[in-house]
Amino acid sequence: MKVTRPKRTFLPDSFKIDTWENLEPFFIDLENRAIDTKETFEKWISDQSELEAVISEDLAWRYIKMTIDTKDQELAEAYSFFVQEIQPKLEPFSFRLNKKLSASPFKSEFKDEAYKIYFRGIDTAIKLFREENIPLNAELAEKSQIHGAVSGAQSIEHEGEQITMQKASSLLKENDETLRKTIFEKMAKRRAEDTEQLDDLFTELIQLRHKVATNAGYDNFRDYMFDELGRFDYTKEDCFDFHQSVKDEIVPLVKKFSQKKAELMGKEKLKPWDSQVDPLGRKPLKPFKDGKELLEKTTLIFDKIDPYFGDCLKTMDAMGYLDLDSKDGKSPGGYNYPLYEIGVPFIFMNSVGSQRDLITMIHEGGHAIQSFLTRDLELTSFKSFPSEIAELASMSMEMLTMDYWDEFYDNQEDLTRAKIEQLETVLEVLPWVATIDEFQHWIYENPTHSKEERKEKWIALLDEYGTGITDWTGYEAVREYSWQRQLHLFEVPFYYIEYGMAQLGALAVWKNSKDDFKKTISAYKKALALGYTKSIPGVYETANITFDFSKKNIKALAEFVEEELKDLED
Repeated sequence: MKVTRPKRTFLPDSFKIDTWENLEPFFIDLENRAIDTKETFEKWISDQSELEAVISEDLAWRYIKMTIDTKDQELAEAYSFFVQEIQPKLEPFSFRLNKKLSASPFKSEFKDEAYKIYFRGIDTAIKLFREENIPLNAELAEKSQIHGAVSGAQSIEHEGEQITMQKASSLLKENDETLRKTIFEKMAKRRAEDTEQLDDLFTELIQLRHKVATNAGYDNFRDYMFDELGRFDYTKEDCFDFHQSVKDEIVPLVKKFSQKKAELMGKEKLKPWDSQVDPLGRKPLKPFKDGKELLEKTTLIFDKIDPYFGDCLKTMDAMGYLDLDSKDGKSPGGYNYPLYEIGVPFIFMNSVGSQRDLITMIHEGGHAIQSFLTRDLELTSFKSFPSEIAELASMSMEMLTMDYWDEFYDNQEDLTRAKIEQLETVLEVLPWVATIDEFQHWIYENPTHSKEERKEKWIALLDEYGTGITDWTGYEAVREYSWQRQLHLFEVPFYYIEYGMAQLGALAVWKNSKDDFKKTISAYKKALALGYTKSIPGVYETANITFDFSKKNIKALAEFVEEELKDLED
């Protein structure tokens, strides 16, 4: 697949964001330009969209480079320059341009659903904007990245070598319980060094976010973020129903998994270092050696499902838009960062050869495919879709590839084991998603809470969503601060329940594929290609599923997964 950067029609092709003074004239042009026909209105929107794509891509590269090497001060400063010097100056112009667009009489001539969704987003941005929040948003943008730098600097000593936390985590799958316990304790001790700093940081973020919300006329940051995230298709009450449904339908199943594991290991209760080990004493699954092999085999799988999918990864590889291996100083986690102007995304990962890394690669690959499928959509806004849509792409890909994992496993027992692990994880993640989401609702409904109250609330939620099968005696502090490992709380508040909603959608896609794989892939591609030109329920409908996280649906999907697990185990 040959990809070229589209020729710009508004900014010079050679333009780069070096200073605000270089960028400002384009905003002035848009602000002062006369809009007296439908055609000039359309051109104005197109030019603004191009400007948004260029700015977004510039910020993206600053973030990508910074997270690849958190120890490089120049890269951190380049990112800080944008959030401190560019971002605050963008906001007033964006507000005035939004008002200009919203007030245009020609807006009514665009009746497609895509434009209705776009205009709705513009009107919401106008509603949210407050001049006094500009410096607060700049401060939040910078402070929210501290978590990544702190986590990226964490490492432990093992056999005379400093290893990353990602690599250390992979050792928790080893059968030697003495080794697992030692690694767990070293990781806990190292994380404890940063507990107070991250606790203080989170308190600062909460206070700043609450101030942003009240400045904009909201009672709390949760209500503000529901508008900010464009949650027009469901309410906070739906989230509460999701929490309760997970407690009622999923937690009992997950408890069964834990009880069975403890029995197989000959233990009355599991220890914290037992969560990732195989209960039958089999060696940890090692589906690949390094990032190169991971990419090669994932590409082969994608090729088999649809040659277009494989071409996407090949294109990214050829362009150098992948950084897959774990290394010292790299931010934790993984992501697919869309680059709206060129239309080719960047995948960042911390792979160490585990089955979890294989899933992450496939997951981010699903995001990447959606970036490619939407790259030719008319406006940048159409390519910037809510997470409920984005995560459907990635989580469905995890499920749809399962029957092709023999590219990584030539041993049938290992292949079956990998599938069982995936299905159990799919259900196990739902209580964690609900825990994090319910925690956030409480956090921002009670913004003046103390650290002690926060700790007590977290423990109470863990008890509600937990299985009670793990003995934390002597390691209570690890459990009390386990929320600090969830980067979403620090960097992207309220972005997490989408994983749960999309997981339900992904299970429905996978269920359809059992009946007609080819038809399911075709519907999946059509749904992804819509971007945000349809509502969330509309995108799900195109994929031949429903946007439904009711108790009835959760129960039905859980039973389907349970049946599939029985078949695999038999």
